[in-house]
Amino acid sequence: MQLPSTALSHVPAQSRDAYTGVDYNLGYVVTHYDLDLDYRVEPNRLRGIARISLRSTSDIAKLNLDLGGAMVARRVTATVEDNRRGDGKKPSVRVSKFRQSGGKLRLQFAETVPAGTTFVVEVRYGGCPRPLRTPWGEIGWEETESGALVASQPNGASSWFPCDDTPSAKAAFDIVVTADKPFLVISNGELVSKSSAGGALTKWHYRTHHPMATYLATVQVGEFSPIELGPSCTAWAPAHLGAVVREEFAQQQDMLDFFAECFGPYPFDAYQVVITEDELEIPLEAQGLSIFGSNHVQGDHVFERLIAHELSHQWFGNSVGLKRWQDIWLNEGFACYCEWLWMEHAHGIPVAESARAHYGVLARKKQDLLLADPGPRDMFDDRVYKRGALTVHALRRLMGDKAFFRAMRSYIETHRHGCVGPEDLFAQLRDFGANQRELKALCTQWLEQTALPKFPS
Repeated sequence: MQLPSTALSHVPAQSRDAYTGVDYNLGYVVTHYDLDLDYRVEPNRLRGIARISLRSTSDIAKLNLDLGGAMVARRVTATVEDNRRGDGKKPSVRVSKFRQSGGKLRLQFAETVPAGTTFVVEVRYGGCPRPLRTPWGEIGWEETESGALVASQPNGASSWFPCDDTPSAKAAFDIVVTADKPFLVISNGELVSKSSAGGALTKWHYRTHHPMATYLATVQVGEFSPIELGPSCTAWAPAHLGAVVREEFAQQQDMLDFFAECFGPYPFDAYQVVITEDELEIPLEAQGLSIFGSNHVQGDHVFERLIAHELSHQWFGNSVGLKRWQDIWLNEGFACYCEWLWMEHAHGIPVAESARAHYGVLARKKQDLLLADPGPRDMFDDRVYKRGALTVHALRRLMGDKAFFRAMRSYIETHRHGCVGPEDLFAQLRDFGANQRELKALCTQWLEQTALPKFPS
């Protein structure tokens, strides 16, 4: 798979992610994860072999990967691919020792690995997976009443596989999971194969056709039944919820088609929705799928806006990802705005009416949040979501509908399966006619000042 250049160029200016507090892993890029997992549901025991394809971006004598929680590395080896040095000799890549500490798997090489070397690190590891405790709650691999789920935003991927867990480090994935019958396994991408792995086990092999950030990789294990929602949409839910799921998600395909009209073709092969037996505080998105709790399916469409919100992340957040977490408004602001777009399309509620209502709510809240850099404590604050959506509305009002939606379709296409910052969005808007002086003034007011600007009428 050819990865976009933005997926291979995440070279941070500092050594630590200011939002997650995790040190960056420098000196290499990952191009592919090949995960072979063996999961036993009842004891919640996971054994894995991760084969990680890398390319060194500088001469390196050591290498760090993110691996935390209950996962323990037991054996680490490296093999070089057939790339020759200038003298015609094949470089050597041999792990002399490794250790785990502070959420990192730290490898030491027997000799320095030259820049430009492509090689594979194989990690054999295991444990009883559990989510990581973070300022935003428990994230990562979580045992459920009848299986397991993975929801890793922003940095919980290391709870279940060794990785470079930063949003700009996109890579291809093969995810193979062997699990007990009768449990089904749902993961990202295409189901390449499903086969018996002994009388009581089934092996599931999924493959992504587009690069993916590690926090968007997921495994859902449960006793699910498939429910077809349309040509591009499938739901997976406990059998007893079948009727109510069909009702709750009856418009899922229509939503997908509508967002495709607004922003360009759906970025992935298909869209899946997983409904867990457990209740969840909020729905969650992964690449190519979203996860809802049983409490989100009542048959009364109360959570319709959240269904729209999670779907829209396939364009904003999953295909077009983030270079850095401080720009989370790009994901959540557009997803909230998509809620308003859908409510206008499906129910005749004007976007301006939704925007005005949420502006009123924001006006009554504390005005101390800087949208351009909300800080780790507030990165998932509702004010980021709604002020972000109002910023999008202000940009639309500035440009006019025709130019705005043309610019957005170009933005999604230009940065498809890559990573962006606000500067990439604004460059696209200027290309489609936004006045630079007016655009700068708008962005200063909405992004770089805490006071709530005037409503964008």
